Amino acid sequence: MDDGSPKTDAEWRELLSGEEYRVLREQGTEPAFSGKYWDEKQSGIYRCRGCGFPLFTAAAKYDSGTGWPSFYEPVDNDAVETETDSSLLMTRTEVHCSRCRGHLGHLFPDGPQPTGLRYCLNSCSLQLDQTEASGDSLSGDEPNSSSGEVSDG
Repeated sequence: MDDGSPKTDAEWRELLSGEEYRVLREQGTEPAFSGKYWDEKQSGIYRCRGCGFPLFTAAAKYDSGTGWPSFYEPVDNDAVETETDSSLLMTRTEVHCSRCRGHLGHLFPDGPQPTGLRYCLNSCSLQLDQTEASGDSLSGDEPNSSSGEVSDG
C-alpha cells in the first residue's frame, strides 16, 4: 500500500491510467453509468485508487439513481476532506482523499438517513477491497471510527 508520500506529476501519470489521472488529479468526472462500481453490490472497503487509503464501506453504499457510486458516510471523519468547487458555473462541494488529495467526486445534502448526505463519487477514483468485511473493522493505522460528520477542509 502507498504511504501517502507526495508524488510528482510524472509519478502520478505512471501509477494511474489516463482516465484515473484525469479524475483524481485534474478533478474530472466519468460519465454516469459508465464506471465499474455504480451498480456494485459486493461487500468490502472502498479505498482511494491513488493511495489505497480506506474511504467508504460497502455497507454505507446505496443506489442513488445517479449512475455513480453513492455513499451516505465515510469510514471516518478523517478519511475524506471537502472544499468548495465553483467550476461549471455552479457551486458544489468537492470531496477528495485526505491522504493524497485525489478528487473523488462531490457531496450533496440529499442522501438517506442517518446522515442525509450523498457522497457521489467516480468509480475510477475507487478500488474495492474485498479482503475486509464491509463496514466493520479496519486494521493498522487506518481510520476506525464513523460518525458521519463532514469536514470542511
